[in-house]
Amino acid sequence: MDWSKIWANIVNFFTNNIWNVVLFVAVLVLGIILVKIVINIMRRILNKTKMEKIAQNFLLAIIKFCLYLVWILVLLSIIGIQVSGILTALSAVVLAIGMALESNIANLANGIIIVSTHMFKKGDYISVDGVEGSITQINFLFTTLTTPDNKKVTLPNSTIVNSSVTNAGANPKRRVDFTFSVAYESDVEVVKKIVTDVMTSNGKVYLDPAPFCRLKVLGASSIDFFANCWVDSEDYWDVYYYIIENVYNEFKRNNISIPYNQLEVRSRVDEVTMPYCKQTLPAREEKVRAEKHTLDLENADLTAIFKKRKRTNENNKNNKQTKQKTAKTQSKAEKSSQKSAKNAEDKK
Repeated sequence: MDWSKIWANIVNFFTNNIWNVVLFVAVLVLGIILVKIVINIMRRILNKTKMEKIAQNFLLAIIKFCLYLVWILVLLSIIGIQVSGILTALSAVVLAIGMALESNIANLANGIIIVSTHMFKKGDYISVDGVEGSITQINFLFTTLTTPDNKKVTLPNSTIVNSSVTNAGANPKRRVDFTFSVAYESDVEVVKKIVTDVMTSNGKVYLDPAPFCRLKVLGASSIDFFANCWVDSEDYWDVYYYIIENVYNEFKRNNISIPYNQLEVRSRVDEVTMPYCKQTLPAREEKVRAEKHTLDLENADLTAIFKKRKRTNENNKNNKQTKQKTAKTQSKAEKSSQKSAKNAEDKK
């Protein structure tokens, strides 16, 4: 390798392109400074807006990427490289990456929607797609929740945008709802007073609007009261458990019973025939034949009885007719004898 020749080529290059080299270095330095200045100015402008911090960072990342891309293309054009070919190759690479990361791009777009629409924020308690918990992190691909039992759940942003989201922490106040079931013999006014007093006794419950309790349902086994009160969102579960426990204790203290479900039970007295399978089919056929034989015998016995009754009825009828004829004959004979006796008397 001829190092002297290589060095001579380098010297000739810088001698012939001295102004291009100076311009390249100037653009290199000024580009770095300019990008930093633009990013700082944009960050200050965005900090004065109400845009979420994550949206600001994402927007700044896009701006920085675009500025650096333009800066690199300018540098390449200064040193004599054709930019059109690079742009064509870059477009093909971007297209291939986009097709390979289609789902991630969808999550990215949905992340922009979540942040821009202020659907929820860090710390909100949400329920989505059968999962609920407090939001601990939001980025442009995934949203992370922490469940009440301290499990970490990561949801793709596409799942959140395409599902119904219940945000329990969106408003500063929440309503706590209760249903209390008591026996029918309970005094309605006493139950209402107990529930209302327990809700009022908790200092975290708002008095305006006032706690509410009314009889709602006349059930099959109980009468059901509906009650509610308003609290701060962060006090929801503390108030809920406090009221449930104290209402139960007050019901016991005032002899108000909470009934069990009442069911009407009937016992079957008929014979239950179980379904049969192929293994029990011969036994079942034998049973059917035996039942048929018994039925035939019973029918034969009934036929014999009916015939016997018929003969008996016919004999009784014949006997009756014979007795009637005999009685008539005797009656005629008596009349005849009486007539003969009367004629004899008349002759005398």
